[in-house]
Amino acid sequence: MDEIGRAAVESDGDGPTTLAIDVGGTGLKAVLLDGAGKMATEEVRVPTTYPCPPDRLVAALLGLTASLGAYDRLAVGFPGMVRRGRVLSAPHFVTVQGPGSAIDPVLEQRWDRFDLAAALEAEFARPTRVVNDADLQGAAVVEGRGLELVVTLGTGVGTALFLDGALAPHLEFAHHPFRHDQTYNEQLGDRARKQVGNGRWNHRVGKAMATLYRLTLFDHLYVGGGNAKHVSVDLGSRATLVDNVAGLLGGFKLWHGRLFEHA
Repeated sequence: MDEIGRAAVESDGDGPTTLAIDVGGTGLKAVLLDGAGKMATEEVRVPTTYPCPPDRLVAALLGLTASLGAYDRLAVGFPGMVRRGRVLSAPHFVTVQGPGSAIDPVLEQRWDRFDLAAALEAEFARPTRVVNDADLQGAAVVEGRGLELVVTLGTGVGTALFLDGALAPHLEFAHHPFRHDQTYNEQLGDRARKQVGNGRWNHRVGKAMATLYRLTLFDHLYVGGGNAKHVSVDLGSRATLVDNVAGLLGGFKLWHGRLFEHA
């Protein structure tokens, strides 16, 4: 498998500066991207704290990014179903103590159809776009040829599909049954990896990618996310391991072209 490495931190380009944010179940990350889409600052990160209603997340992101300097717009990747900036599902953030803990009905109600893009735009006073985090990561790595599948392995599992460079309507493959009456999230998430060990987890990863190939007949597969570094199973010549920084670098593409016309 090939690897897509970390982009150098440098400043270039005369276009708008983008504040790119990657919202994760265990951590919140951000970086400034220059007018050419390159990293203009070092990445900053803080842990995700729970419980995490919408207002607490927005406040945490404000604090996280305060030291990064000036920017013209925001691009945000969120781990759930997002449609036109509204959160339709937030699996991590409706729990009491984070992934794997009990669901709080009050948090479910607060996150349901929450307009995260509008809330961030109001607080940051900059134009803001919010999409699914796997969709955003895919934007940084797809080549625009044929059907490309992006899978992120982290706290949970994320997926994104691109056809000839255009993002397809988001599908929550992660919550579909995979094996032993469990979903991809339950079998491949970080909690499962720690429980069964990297060897068994890699066996599952191999089976999952083969299943997703039979489902989609993708032309190429990109595997990223924080746990991509633990992938040792041979996924074949159609697969590329992706550095997790792609979840931030995709923020530039969110503001360009037809890539996100269905987001």
